[in-house]
Amino acid sequence: MKKQSGFTLIELAIVLVIIGLLLGGVLKGQELINSAKVKNMANDFKNVPVYIYGYQDKFRALPGDDRAASAHVGVTATTQEGNGDGTIGGAWNSTTASDESSLFWLHVRKSGLAPGSTDPTAADFYPTNSDGGRIGVSSTQPIANLNGTYFMCSQGVIGKFAKQLDTTMDNGAPDTGSMMAYVTSGASGTPPAAATTWSDNASYTVCMGF
Repeated sequence: MKKQSGFTLIELAIVLVIIGLLLGGVLKGQELINSAKVKNMANDFKNVPVYIYGYQDKFRALPGDDRAASAHVGVTATTQEGNGDGTIGGAWNSTTASDESSLFWLHVRKSGLAPGSTDPTAADFYPTNSDGGRIGVSSTQPIANLNGTYFMCSQGVIGKFAKQLDTTMDNGAPDTGSMMAYVTSGASGTPPAAATTWSDNASYTVCMGF
């Protein structure tokens, strides 16, 4: 009779260790990717005040609202200048080229403060976050009870990232503090009410007041 052969306990143990190491590496790699994504989103929020205050320091005007933008940054049409009332008019997610919330990106890019297209008709003119959601700036309050002079919003942020982002930059709660969020698909009211809890798989619009 031919003797059957198989794996020894030592060989099985080695295989299990290798599988464990591979799984650990995959999970650690995914964790690093997620952390980098949240870090990029946090940088979006940190950059906006730099653009605003940098522009004000350079031109004594507010980007988007600058009524002398032709002289300051070389825009070529009066519709690309603001009204100079000290606010960034229009909704944060406006796609109307003449709205000050759209002109904001044109002004900060033409001034050299921010990278990106200076062609309002370009597909990539409006910036997006690392999840592909729209980013925008306005003086119009985007979430009920969120305080600030200027507001930045980042759309389509998955719950687990939104929570980590809020924890990193504020107090970790979606309905209090300088950073708040609402469920993107379930928003109601003008402005919508903030979410009261986080759901890992829900899509949020995260906003911060400055």
